[in-house]
Amino acid sequence: MVKMKFSSASIFFYISCAFSCSFLLLSCQRLDSNLFEPDNTIAQYELDNYTGFRTFEVPGHWNVPSDKINLLTLTSSNQGDIAKIKAIYTGDTNQIDRDTVIMYCHGNADHMDYYWPRQKLLYNRGTFGVLNLDYRGYGLSEGTPSESGLIADVEAGLKWLKSRGLTGDRLIIYGFSLGSIPATALSIHSQNITASKLILESPIGSIRVMAEDGAILTMDPRFYTDLKTDNITAIKEHHKPFLWIHGVQDAFLAMQTHGRPIYDNHPDLPYKASILVPNGTHDDVPMKMGFGRYVKSVTAFIRR
Repeated sequence: MVKMKFSSASIFFYISCAFSCSFLLLSCQRLDSNLFEPDNTIAQYELDNYTGFRTFEVPGHWNVPSDKINLLTLTSSNQGDIAKIKAIYTGDTNQIDRDTVIMYCHGNADHMDYYWPRQKLLYNRGTFGVLNLDYRGYGLSEGTPSESGLIADVEAGLKWLKSRGLTGDRLIIYGFSLGSIPATALSIHSQNITASKLILESPIGSIRVMAEDGAILTMDPRFYTDLKTDNITAIKEHHKPFLWIHGVQDAFLAMQTHGRPIYDNHPDLPYKASILVPNGTHDDVPMKMGFGRYVKSVTAFIRR
C-alpha cells in the first residue's frame, strides 16, 4: 500500500479546483434553459392593455391604429415538427407588396406583449410595416423552443411576407438579443427572401462566448450544450448593409465580447454602422437613446 502525503497548500489547491469545476458545471448546465425564458401562460395578447412587467413604455403618440394591428397564425415546420405560430403585423396587409417591412425577431423572455412598445416604435406611425412573432413555446405559439425552431419560425414569417408580395429589396431583418440567432442566419441563408439590410441590437456573439463570460474556466461548449450559435463567424458571410446597436453597460451580453466581434467580422460590404449607447444596458437601449433619436437613427439606416 502506497501512502501519499499532501501539504496544506496542495489540499487547498485541490479543493479550489473542485469548487471551480463544480461552479462551472452548475452555471453551464443552466445555459440552455437561460437561453429560452418563455411565458406561455397567457390566454390572449393584451398589447396596450398589458399589465405585466415591461422594461419601458412609449408615449401615446407612438400608438398603432387598431385597424393596422393584425393578429396572425402561421404554420412553421422545423424539420417536420409542425407548430402553429402566433404573429402580429402592424401595417396594412394589402400594401405589403409596396411597403418597406421590418421582420422583427424578439428576445429570449416572455412573449409579444413584452416587446409591443418596440414594435410600435419600429412601426413609426406608419413609416414601416413590422412583423413580430412568438417563437414556438412563447405566448400562444405551439411547441417547445429550440435553436433550430427559432430559425424555422422566423422563416415561416418570411414565407408569409413573400406570399403577400414582399421582395428582398424592401425587407429589413432586425434581431434583438436572442433574436440575433434567426436574424443573422436568415439574412444570409433564407429559403424565401434575402433581406436588403440587417440590424442587430445587443446580439449574441456565440454560445462559446456566453459560456466563457459566465464561467471561471474555459471549456468546450459541446460538453454542456448542444447549441451551435456562432454569429461572430456567421457574419463574415453577410454582404449587405449592417447596423449594430449595443448598450455599453450591457451586463448580460457584453458589448466587447459579443457585439464588437460581430461588428469587426462583418466584411463592410457595402457598408456597416454602429450605435453604442453609453448608459444603455441590455434591454433599455431605445429608452436610453431617447425614443425620437432611436427611431430617427434606425430610419436613417433603412433609408440610406
